[in-house]
Amino acid sequence: MEPDRLEAGCDEAGRGPLAGPVYAAAVILPADFRHPLLDDSKKMTEKAREELRPIIERDAVAWAVEAVSAEEIDRLNILGASLEGIRRAVRRLAVRPDFLLIDGNRFRPFDGYPYRTVVHGDATYASIAAASVLAKTWRDAYMRELAQKYPQYGWEHNMGYPTPEHIAAIKAHGWTPEHRRSFHPKELEPNLFDVI
Repeated sequence: MEPDRLEAGCDEAGRGPLAGPVYAAAVILPADFRHPLLDDSKKMTEKAREELRPIIERDAVAWAVEAVSAEEIDRLNILGASLEGIRRAVRRLAVRPDFLLIDGNRFRPFDGYPYRTVVHGDATYASIAAASVLAKTWRDAYMRELAQKYPQYGWEHNMGYPTPEHIAAIKAHGWTPEHRRSFHPKELEPNLFDVI
């Protein structure tokens, strides 16, 4: 991080599930921000992520989280939807960053922002790790809400991922409006036309 340069770390959560939105977050951290629990959100426990979320939201220079719906994912494809979520989050930041750090290796320039893509960036940059925590915790909270509306799918446990429980529920109950119709796991291919 360059001195006095406001860098926004950007990451997403929920690219692989069969149901629910993909969430993206952008976070500008103070240059001196440190926390012993902060890491790539996938390596952290749920308890650690939930503990960190309010700390990041309180201490960040600016942060924003955006969701891109299953319907939009089907229209844009998952990469396009993930990048759209990052664009929305960056545009909602209360402070305009000077530079974007993007987790991964794919991005499309927008609004004149200079940027760098970083493979495993959430394990390298604190701001990307913070964005990964916010994206993951916000998405998990939303999936737990959806689970109350669609209790038969177990989303409070599987968060929409293609677990055996979720696959079995789709076979038994069919798709919901929250499912991504463009995602076709192997386990459902023989029954695809039966459950749509």
